[in-house]
Amino acid sequence: MYLWGHSRRFNSYTEYFKTIFGERVQKISLDAGFTCPNRDGSKGLGGCAYCNNNSFSPSYCKPDKPIALQIEEGIEFHKVRYRRADKFLAYFQAYSNTYKDIESLKAIYNTAKQQGIVGFVIGTRPDCVDDEKLDYFAELAKDYYVIIEYGIESCYDKTLARVNRGHDFATTVSAIKRTAERGINVGGHLIFGLPGETKEDMFRQADIISELPLNTIKFHQLQIIKGTRFEKEYRENPDDFSLFEMSEYLDFIVRFIEHLHPSIVIERFASESPPRLVVAPEWGLIRYDEVLRLIEKKMEQRDTWQGKLVNGLIS
Repeated sequence: MYLWGHSRRFNSYTEYFKTIFGERVQKISLDAGFTCPNRDGSKGLGGCAYCNNNSFSPSYCKPDKPIALQIEEGIEFHKVRYRRADKFLAYFQAYSNTYKDIESLKAIYNTAKQQGIVGFVIGTRPDCVDDEKLDYFAELAKDYYVIIEYGIESCYDKTLARVNRGHDFATTVSAIKRTAERGINVGGHLIFGLPGETKEDMFRQADIISELPLNTIKFHQLQIIKGTRFEKEYRENPDDFSLFEMSEYLDFIVRFIEHLHPSIVIERFASESPPRLVVAPEWGLIRYDEVLRLIEKKMEQRDTWQGKLVNGLIS
């Protein structure tokens, strides 16, 4: 048994939801036609340098389809594929899903209140929330599971500027704290391998995010995806990028989570994008579940676990 009360060497997302719902739940990805302030010109153009939403959007998830139809098709898709879930979370994934006025948001999220939907996972940017919107999501959370997932991406302002985020890290910290203060679950997303960051820079972020009131976290290694600004930059100047080879990433991520507070649930350890869209690095056709197996094997070999080296914890 580890510090979070079950037998895996990290605080597992699957176990987290079993604790909440008593059974497996499945996320249904939805595209409600949002955009981002660094795409529409209010803070910039072109979006984040690494971003191509086609790298993670399933086929049924198209903004020209009504939300109700996306949910219906998504439930059918997952029932055929997994056959293990009867409860579903509406996952507003594409772009910044709080980037509209409050009345428009209410209309969108009210439409998603359908049979089988037990909660909402809302992906957004930390500069796309305000007190009025957070108060609305706090009300929604009285009847549904709600988690707002913020794209942290990096804890360093120089990196955020380099990737065209359009906000600083202080904005991220403020959004996370204001969300948690309302009793709303908070998730985060962090990318390893962004240009200009050393491995020690990346590693130090374990201490930084461990101080934030996060419920969950996703980790992704940087992938150069077709159709992004980084693709163009990588083809022109590949030496500007220090991309992780898989064995190197396994060592890094195990070391990182030793310093990650054990209360934070890890949803993902690595990216998995369609091979047809990945320019680099070349990890082959390995699937995420195999990467996870290799990470757990390495943790077992080292007899280590999440939070083992967090200061002040007895492990």
